[in-house]
Amino acid sequence: MTARGYAIQRLSAAVLAPLVIVHIVVMIIAVQGGLTGEEILERTRGSFAWGVFYTVFVIAVALHISVGLQNILLEWTRLPRGATIGITHTFTLVTLILGLRAVYAVVFA
Repeated sequence: MTARGYAIQRLSAAVLAPLVIVHIVVMIIAVQGGLTGEEILERTRGSFAWGVFYTVFVIAVALHISVGLQNILLEWTRLPRGATIGITHTFTLVTLILGLRAVYAVVFA
């Protein structure tokens, strides 16, 4: 792993840890409070704060996955470095597109 990859992996993990905790706690409280999925979506619609929260979440996940996946491919396959970079970038781009599309659907649609 490069120094840059190490830094990205650790920084994204540091961002993800509190975001995951907040997400899980909010979901548990919402479900135990009797809210349905539809009611949760009604509350998130138009919320700039939730939009920012989940956008940061998606970006951190994509960066974290990117470094981890590349390291796994380099260590566990015989693929050349260029191929692993291509696969990793493609996977990261798909993750970003799908994740940001979900954020848009939850907050803005």
